[in-house]
Amino acid sequence: CNGDQDSVSRLTVDLNANSKSFAGVEVVIAPSTIHIPFVREKVEKSIAVCAQNCSDTGNGAFTGETSAEMLVDMGINWVILGHSERRKLYHESDELIGKKVAYALSKNLSVIACIGENIEERKEGNTERVILRQFKEISKNVSDWSRVVIAYEPVWAIGTGEVATPEQAEEVHEKLRQWIKENVSAEVADAVRIVYGGSVKPGNCVSLFAKPNVDGFLVGGASLKPNDFAAIIGSTVS
Repeated sequence: CNGDQDSVSRLTVDLNANSKSFAGVEVVIAPSTIHIPFVREKVEKSIAVCAQNCSDTGNGAFTGETSAEMLVDMGINWVILGHSERRKLYHESDELIGKKVAYALSKNLSVIACIGENIEERKEGNTERVILRQFKEISKNVSDWSRVVIAYEPVWAIGTGEVATPEQAEEVHEKLRQWIKENVSAEVADAVRIVYGGSVKPGNCVSLFAKPNVDGFLVGGASLKPNDFAAIIGSTVS
């Protein structure tokens, strides 16, 4: 929840200026809901615009919510669901996030589904248990894996300056992919994209992306710094 019309406009201009260097990379940006129409109008068409959240209820008497139908009507094709801040600050449960995933997919939105453990869970050795608990609720609600991106965001690394080492990120991504292979299919495991989010910056993106199971990034604070964001996107250009 950042920015005003002026700062968002400047970010969009800078992103457009760098867009030709992103050839071959799928770039999806997620402004605050109120800025979505403005950004969609200004940004290069090669860059997709994404919502940061939506409801599982559809249209109706749900004051303050944004429905999947509304996003589709605005020409938005992507939504982020299950972000750690939604889980922590707004008490969204695994079950609710699963329902949101199911509903968004039913309305032909593509979903960036987030999972991640907090520092206490990691210190207690419960990372795998927590990650799989969250992911299983998402997985059972997926009707079309081709429209799902999984984002691993260790909560202890978000906005803290801390970052999972490439080895820590790869360990979780590899376990997720193996679980998908064993419980969904080998084809889905090979095709699904698992991206990393958690204090991604120009200084660590290259080593993270070099890992075989890190398919891209969910970028937070660095996306508000045009040069940093461009460098991170550039690190994924093959």
